[in-house]
Amino acid sequence: MSESGKKWYVVRAISGQENKIKSYIENEIARIGLSDLMGQILVPTEKVYQIRNGKKVLKERNFFPGYIMVELILTGEAVHTIKNVTGVIGFLSEAKGGEPTPLRQSEVNRMLGKVDELAETAEHIAVPFVIGESVKVIDGPFRDFTGTVEKIFEEKRKVEVTVKIFGRKTPLELGFMQVEKE
Repeated sequence: MSESGKKWYVVRAISGQENKIKSYIENEIARIGLSDLMGQILVPTEKVYQIRNGKKVLKERNFFPGYIMVELILTGEAVHTIKNVTGVIGFLSEAKGGEPTPLRQSEVNRMLGKVDELAETAEHIAVPFVIGESVKVIDGPFRDFTGTVEKIFEEKRKVEVTVKIFGRKTPLELGFMQVEKE
């Protein structure tokens, strides 16, 4: 627990609109003048790589869709204000309509640690393939061909895959994002 008496609570929100609702909560708390009761507001996200039009794109994805973490001193006025923000369903509590339940410090540490860890290790991705594994090419001129992983070039983030083209085995050097496990 922080020295100021603020505790972490979980606010349920409409899924897919967490960032918009986060800014609504911040604006409403500031408008009413309860900023001194409010700490941080977090939408836990993780960075995910996707292939779009043959290019690797970094995208942020919600770690817990439909949930926003709020650090605040619990007062009736603050709870009422947050509950009345557009898109907020309510606080996470033990009983339906009951008092909001604060997160345990161990849960908070784990959540904040996980968010920091994801931010730091966004670029480090484990090698997803094993030599001898059967894979399918999902990008490039050899799309939909299947083959076998022959070599893994971890530092270049590439694999050498042998595919059959016109009955002959042909080696291809492809990026990790251009193949998927079959």
